[in-house]
Amino acid sequence: MTDPRRYAAWQMQITPSNLRARADILSQIRGFFAQRQVLEVDVPVLSQRGVTDPYLDNFVTRLTVDDKVTPLYLQTSPEYAMKRMLASGSGCIYSLAKAFRHESSGHQHNPEFTMLEWYRIGFDDWDLMREVASLLCHILPVNAVDYVSYHDVFVKYAGIDIDTVSGAELRACVPIDTHYDLTHSSDEHVLQLIFNVLIEPQIGLHQPCFIYDFPAKQAALAKIKQDNPDYAHRFEVYFKGIELANGYWELTDSIEQARRFAQDNLVRTEQGYAPVQADEALLAALSHGLPECAGVALGVDRLVMLALGLSDIAHALPFSTDNA
Repeated sequence: MTDPRRYAAWQMQITPSNLRARADILSQIRGFFAQRQVLEVDVPVLSQRGVTDPYLDNFVTRLTVDDKVTPLYLQTSPEYAMKRMLASGSGCIYSLAKAFRHESSGHQHNPEFTMLEWYRIGFDDWDLMREVASLLCHILPVNAVDYVSYHDVFVKYAGIDIDTVSGAELRACVPIDTHYDLTHSSDEHVLQLIFNVLIEPQIGLHQPCFIYDFPAKQAALAKIKQDNPDYAHRFEVYFKGIELANGYWELTDSIEQARRFAQDNLVRTEQGYAPVQADEALLAALSHGLPECAGVALGVDRLVMLALGLSDIAHALPFSTDNA
């Protein structure tokens, strides 16, 4: 006799009506950019270089031809390829495609996911935040957004002034029941933990919330603010306890980018991970000249999940990794 649980496992996890709603959301996204004359582009899913970011982990596969074995990395985002396109003269572009992160599944994350990433030439971070807000108000059942600086959100929800707090005071703010050993953690890691545990559940409850001006040590690929070098032109967007998007006024300096790649690898080594070779093609593109632009990456499966009022990302997908 067939096990009914096994029989049900072949079925898609999204309902037919939500499958159609998902397709409609993808169509609306494409229409949004068509109206703005932003070009949709394809990027390679496989790359010859991984990412140095110590908090991201590529899936790795191998291409074997005769006696030659070439490691290839599934993209964690289309960012590097898109910046090479921008430096080649593509103009404003977007990608709506699969990305992969070597992380465990959860109700907000699937290791294989759909990412919307776009770059706007001549935009700064505030220009792009306003465009992201327009897209979210177009897709989600909201008509307004909030904007709060990283500094102010810590003051408001955690009672911490990150400009003056000591390392010991910062660690004392971490809830005891998180069970994290912070002995060897950097202040930035502790800040991120406090943000995740204390702040994230309190923001964007009724409408999307943009957190902007991240600390310079969390700049990633964003420009540093000239008027306040302790902070960077980076923002994130949260809604109903879910991080939706991460954006920058993009760094265009190849020398500074190479320095950040090297710093990433120092952190990886300190954490016991193997260093990753920097993407030389990206550095060459920056050296050639990346146009002044702002870029953002947005999780489409999470957007669908929120738009349809779903509690688990698996139900926004035809098949999650656990059921593929």
